Amino acid sequence: MPAQTVEATASGVGLRHALAGLSILVGLMSRIAGLAWLPGAEALTGPALWLGTALLWPDLPRRNRRQAGLLAGLGVGLLLIAAFVYGARVDWPAMLDANTQVVAMLVGVSFIGLIGNRRGRSRPSGPPVTGRRGLAGTWLGVHLLGTILNLSTVFMVGDRLARRAPLTTPQLLALNRGLSSAALWSPFFASMGIVITLAPGMDYATVLAHGLPLALCAGLVTLIELPRRFDLTDTAGFSMAPRSLLLPVVMAALVMVFHFELTPALSIVAIITFLMPGAALAANLTRGLHWTAARLRQHTLTRLPAMRGEISLFLCAGLLTQGLSTLAEAATEGGWTLFEHFGALQAIGSFLAIVVSAVAGLHPIIGVSVLASVLDLEASEQTLFAFVALAAWAVGTSVGPLSGINLSLQGRYGVSGGLMMRENLRYALIMATLMVGMIAWLA
Repeated sequence: MPAQTVEATASGVGLRHALAGLSILVGLMSRIAGLAWLPGAEALTGPALWLGTALLWPDLPRRNRRQAGLLAGLGVGLLLIAAFVYGARVDWPAMLDANTQVVAMLVGVSFIGLIGNRRGRSRPSGPPVTGRRGLAGTWLGVHLLGTILNLSTVFMVGDRLARRAPLTTPQLLALNRGLSSAALWSPFFASMGIVITLAPGMDYATVLAHGLPLALCAGLVTLIELPRRFDLTDTAGFSMAPRSLLLPVVMAALVMVFHFELTPALSIVAIITFLMPGAALAANLTRGLHWTAARLRQHTLTRLPAMRGEISLFLCAGLLTQGLSTLAEAATEGGWTLFEHFGALQAIGSFLAIVVSAVAGLHPIIGVSVLASVLDLEASEQTLFAFVALAAWAVGTSVGPLSGINLSLQGRYGVSGGLMMRENLRYALIMATLMVGMIAWLA
């Protein structure tokens, strides 16, 4: 190939990546503007993020491109069925907004890489914590900090571990299980927010009393199971030393200040969206405006386009969720209820059905939303429903290949969603057994 052709091709790719990075940055800024002072600006978030995805589509690995295309195609197909078979009114432009709040948060979290040295990839000093102790540190660090920082904790801890070497399967499983099990009791999780919306009469103290012991069981199962299956001698874990915890703890404290004092009306996801990039840029401003502008430009042109995997998967999975929820709402309209009474057997059956659907590739939020739409819950049944939903979410997101945590691990670290599902099947079976027992006890 002539040198001029190669140069022109490289120039074209560079321009396309630059436009994609700028488009993703516009998506983030419009989301932040909508949260702060200009609600109408959020109308740009979905189109901007989808434009960035379209520009980066040729650069997606074949596996990711095939999976994302399948998700988007199924979503559009389900929307067409809902519209033309069931007569549902579909707001097509609004379909681009699915999962954009989570994607904007992920883009915002990426700015944490601007805190520290210019490269931000220096190897940590000192010997790593390995073995069962390192595994415990990874699970506990993600679990405790994840109750507040949600998905962003996985990136903070995972990126720190990845500085030494590419993440191994035990490390990925610890990240996965540490975060997913926090859904059982954390009041700041998206799962809890959705459940409170669907069952406003739930008793949180009861859910906490039953969910927290199960979360501890999830940690014990992980610490017993993984060392028997993998050699952890050289597997580094997250150190719970003050130096390692400094950044996550500071960010968690800032999130709590905004959540309880400064912006109580905003969700944790919304606060993280503007707080992470704001803190990163503020830290760089100590070096001057020119330095900060250069770091921001480098991040926009290199790091944001590199997020194509996770952004495309989340957006396309969101389109599938929109299609499923729209079709389910259109198909079940008419006041039909699944159960006349929501007791132990009905709760256990619902839990198992949602977990099985998660293994099949549906996010637990779909199963929970569909279940809520076909139930007419008494006030006394709402706490049981809430616990069933949270338990299904905790198990389903750990094993489901299209859950938020597994989509993030796929996009960020290149691990196969099918591999994560297979490696978590035994864990999911053990936890599901414990969940069924607790549901029966609660019922």
